[in-house]
Amino acid sequence: MELIIASMQSVVDSALDVLPIAIFLFVFQRFVVGETLTNWKQISVGFLFVVVGLGLFLVGLEETLFPLGRLMAQQLTDPAFLYESAGKAVSALVWQDYYWVYWFALAIGFSTALAEPALIAVSMKANTVSGGAIGVWGLRVAVAIGVGVGVSLGCFRIITGIPLHYFIAAAYFVVMLQTVVAPKLIVPLAYDSGGVATSTVTVPLITALGLGLSEAVPGRSPLLDGFGLVASACLFPIISVLAYGQLAVLRARVSASKTDSRNPDEEEDNAF
Repeated sequence: MELIIASMQSVVDSALDVLPIAIFLFVFQRFVVGETLTNWKQISVGFLFVVVGLGLFLVGLEETLFPLGRLMAQQLTDPAFLYESAGKAVSALVWQDYYWVYWFALAIGFSTALAEPALIAVSMKANTVSGGAIGVWGLRVAVAIGVGVGVSLGCFRIITGIPLHYFIAAAYFVVMLQTVVAPKLIVPLAYDSGGVATSTVTVPLITALGLGLSEAVPGRSPLLDGFGLVASACLFPIISVLAYGQLAVLRARVSASKTDSRNPDEEEDNAF
């Protein structure tokens, strides 16, 4: 019964969140563009599906994934678990002893990003707009790898105490180098990929992981060190998607060199 009530409340909250967007779009369409909605029945049904689906989706996250993620984060950063796995006191641990945390961060970052509704929607749109040149699963996996690596390296930063600005500056330096040599088709999409990959599913889980880890590691402050994983999760998908584009073009060029049937302009457009 409580679950039903929570589901209904979540649907109502979702409707209140989405309603201002719908009102704005309707007013803009009617009074700025000067056109009426010709398919308002289809739009109304779609709006209903969005509200109900989003509400139930959030309830499902709260009842399953979020508690499980928090529990795993607490267990992996628990001093008793760290002592048992490393065989020494927490105060004597070095960054290598937290290897389970790195693997868990990689797995949770990859899996949550892969399940992000925003990433799924953007991947499908990119596939449609590019005429199939950018694969849906190729883009999703590339972004998910970036999120997983970013969260894992973010945990490494918390454990080692590396200042966040050094970490971010080094990553952006890599991004700038990649931007120069990456295919132009993939660059704007790569820069957008970090934002769509860190949304409803990913952010609460990795935030809980960062706070739990900073509380368990001696000498770390939850306020100063616990946050920043989201920044890593946003940044590294840019690197991974740019790398995905570079590898795709390289593969196309290798294939073209064997067949001598493509010109350079076709390679970049058809590589993905």
